[in-house]
Amino acid sequence: MRGVQWMPARVWATAVWIAAAVLPAQVPSRVPPERPPAPPTTPSRGLPTDPAFFPLGVWLQDPAFAVRYRAAGINLFVGLWKGPTGEQLGRLAGAGMRVICAQNEVGLRHLASSSIVGWMHDDEPDNAQRIASGFGPPVAPKDVVARYRVMRAADPSRPVLLQLGQGAAWDGWWGRGSRSGHPEDYPRYLEGCDLASCDIYPVAHRSRIVRDKLWFVAHGVTRMRRFAADRKPVWSCIEAASICAGQPLRPEQLRAEVWMALIHGARGLVYFVHQLEPKVVPAAVLRDPVLLPALTRINARIRSLAPVLHAEAVPDAVNVRSTDRAVPVASVAKRHGGALYVFCVGMRPAATRLEVELRGRGYQRARVEVLGESRRLTVQGGVFRDALEAYGVRLFRISP
Repeated sequence: MRGVQWMPARVWATAVWIAAAVLPAQVPSRVPPERPPAPPTTPSRGLPTDPAFFPLGVWLQDPAFAVRYRAAGINLFVGLWKGPTGEQLGRLAGAGMRVICAQNEVGLRHLASSSIVGWMHDDEPDNAQRIASGFGPPVAPKDVVARYRVMRAADPSRPVLLQLGQGAAWDGWWGRGSRSGHPEDYPRYLEGCDLASCDIYPVAHRSRIVRDKLWFVAHGVTRMRRFAADRKPVWSCIEAASICAGQPLRPEQLRAEVWMALIHGARGLVYFVHQLEPKVVPAAVLRDPVLLPALTRINARIRSLAPVLHAEAVPDAVNVRSTDRAVPVASVAKRHGGALYVFCVGMRPAATRLEVELRGRGYQRARVEVLGESRRLTVQGGVFRDALEAYGVRLFRISP
């Protein structure tokens, strides 16, 4: 998720959004079965364990904006520029905002702070690292693990987050330099963290191989879960601003990326809200009259469904079909509070129709509510149907 602070914007944009020549396998619509990851070793001072809390973070933002981000449904800052500093931590505490930050001397002097809920590695150690003459190899996995052990020894009460680059999402990314095309590195990287995340931004991508193919987000979550063997929570980084000139992010794309990540098993989100071109605007989403309300609505829905999202998936509860075989639909079913929830997202930029078969007793005459749309659907013979627009999202609550 490396931002402009690590190198000049034009150089960064060229290096990070360049494409490889190999297209990875298409993402299947079937969501891999979930095994609830073991909770990170986060006793007293880690992330809240309240089922109503779902991590919704922003990457590398000024704490001066914390109150505005809270109003948009954000509950976590991830990364602090040249921090943490005492001033940054004071501002976040005053705004009631939690933070995952570097474990520097200031951070270690604030171990009693309730604002710090986790520590983080340097960003994207899996990418080629800058050296005086250009770029060298990535940080070796063994060095990431060694650094993790140092951080845990200094503070065993908080989890450590490892943020990885787009090579975790697809093997074609050549920004890993000498380790490009070596996915076997990633399980070893994930030994050095309690929480793991990766980023890939399809709308802003420079290459036609990736651009607007939103399913790369889902691919990243699926691969990360596999790399971690579902033993630790996986988060997803989502583009939430129009990052590059001429490639605006639309609200429906933002919503689709979010729900692709959640349906495929992401246990937290981190939004990248920078604009990089034509000029750098670190908090671009706060200036966007279209994306900011959309982000606020998305976060409100996630927060209202947090206990459901934390629930274990029930893969045998439904069978979701797309009437157009060229438009796969990913889905997940979860039970909470006596109701069955089915979340669906179209995995291609084309419309289709859904057929949702409800399995089990009591659903022949079930009530189906389409969340956020004030609509109800009729169940006939244990099946209900609905239209789904391009990259569409449907959230159903079913009461037997």
